[in-house]
Amino acid sequence: MKRNSRLSLALHTLSHMAGEPDRVRTSADIADHAGTNPVVVRRVLGKLREAGLLSSEKGHAGGWQLAKPAETITLADVYLALDERLVSGGSSDAEPSGCSVETDLQARVSSVLDDVEKSLVRRLAETTITDVHPRCCSYCAN
Repeated sequence: MKRNSRLSLALHTLSHMAGEPDRVRTSADIADHAGTNPVVVRRVLGKLREAGLLSSEKGHAGGWQLAKPAETITLADVYLALDERLVSGGSSDAEPSGCSVETDLQARVSSVLDDVEKSLVRRLAETTITDVHPRCCSYCAN
């Protein structure tokens, strides 16, 4: 899962939160556990907040927690909230070369990669955060 560190961070964090859904975690605590910077944590988790998966409170007693039950959050929800693609369809902004073979090839490859991406999202939708929650880590006290 380390291929996309933002997705890894999001899934890792949500999985731990599933163990103690009422516990509020600070960006610093999450960053320390994940071995990253609190700014990175806030950027990633901010996208999850925008998608309604997390809530956050500012201030001394503030932090992050699940906005809805972990059993209702799928891996696809997380993946889509981050607005990234693991399967790149290539750049549609590239200037056409004028070669009909290249144009046709690019269109066909893009179509296949789009199908792979849709299949990936369907498969991710079959698994919830609760399904992958660890039960062996002191961080989530289980």
